[in-house]
Amino acid sequence: MNANTSRQHPAEWDQEAQLLSQTARDLPTGRHQFHKERLMAQIHEQVQREERTATTGMTAAAPQKARRFRLPRPAITLPAMAAALSAVVIAGVVTVGGDGSGVRDSGVATGPALTTDVGTASAKGVPQLLDQISLAAAEGDHPTVKPGQYIYIESVLADTFVKTVDDKSSLASHELHRRQIWESPDGVKGWLIDPAVNEGPEGETLSLPDEQGNTPKAHLGSPSYDYLTKLTTDPDALLAKIYKETKGQGNTPDQQAFTTIGDLLAESYPPAELYPALFEAAAKIPGVVVVDDAVDAAGRHGVAVARLDETSGQREEWIFDKKTHVYLGARNVQVRQLKEEGVLVKPGTVNFTMAIKNRAVVDGMKQTPSQAG
Repeated sequence: MNANTSRQHPAEWDQEAQLLSQTARDLPTGRHQFHKERLMAQIHEQVQREERTATTGMTAAAPQKARRFRLPRPAITLPAMAAALSAVVIAGVVTVGGDGSGVRDSGVATGPALTTDVGTASAKGVPQLLDQISLAAAEGDHPTVKPGQYIYIESVLADTFVKTVDDKSSLASHELHRRQIWESPDGVKGWLIDPAVNEGPEGETLSLPDEQGNTPKAHLGSPSYDYLTKLTTDPDALLAKIYKETKGQGNTPDQQAFTTIGDLLAESYPPAELYPALFEAAAKIPGVVVVDDAVDAAGRHGVAVARLDETSGQREEWIFDKKTHVYLGARNVQVRQLKEEGVLVKPGTVNFTMAIKNRAVVDGMKQTPSQAG
């Protein structure tokens, strides 16, 4: 991957994706990216709320704060309903000309589009690789999270998006930056430090309830550790649950199932006994391939478990160390040419890239592993 891979993308809003689930189904990757709360609030003031999915058991009668600033995900366009609003909507970013003359971006610097070599994909060896990854996960140090402790995840991220200024669109990217998130095992308390989302360097609380007094329930799209401990570890039953609860999301059921498992591997902390089930379930999804060489946002080379979204021409890749099979990160690469918003997205464009730098259990909010003990 070239030097341009030091870019980043604003945060994903899982609950907001549910609010707009019907209009968001045509997103190229099936990922529902929504960004800063202050910008999304402007959209929500004008968008008719739809009934939430059965898994949340809630309705969206009024604007709500998202349950979590979830890990960002690639998208080329936002829902058409949102695009019709007065704010300027660009791929992956909602921008507003604060003084009527400019564009307010995400708080991180922008640069040219990210690019990489498109690795060769093969269906050969997928079960064997996933077995090796599963064994490595089972053998690794994976402490149980106790009440009062927090899951700490540190990552670096980058992305490419379509940027529109004065009705002119072009590909751009956000600068690589560090993201730190803390979450209690029940998902009720948390903290986020992410310059693409936060107003200041200190970050902001993710603790619930939100401003309206709501405490949304954890679900597959926004899981807590406690929620994950209750998931079935039978691969067939787990995959069936994923297909059922993500019905209607994404471009295809298979791609959305793959995406859902990928999200659980990234910014969450699955219990040790759940890892084998996740990988065995992934092996059952049609179209899963191996990419021999993939590079994460930190520049680390690895082997990827991947799947091509036939609708968007984008390939989602989960990247693992070639020797230890430890999860390194993920990226989304354009492998088929696409024209979006009048902009040509060429093969080799890196729509999104992420690397996990640290994942640990700590004893206090905003405590890092280096501060423990």
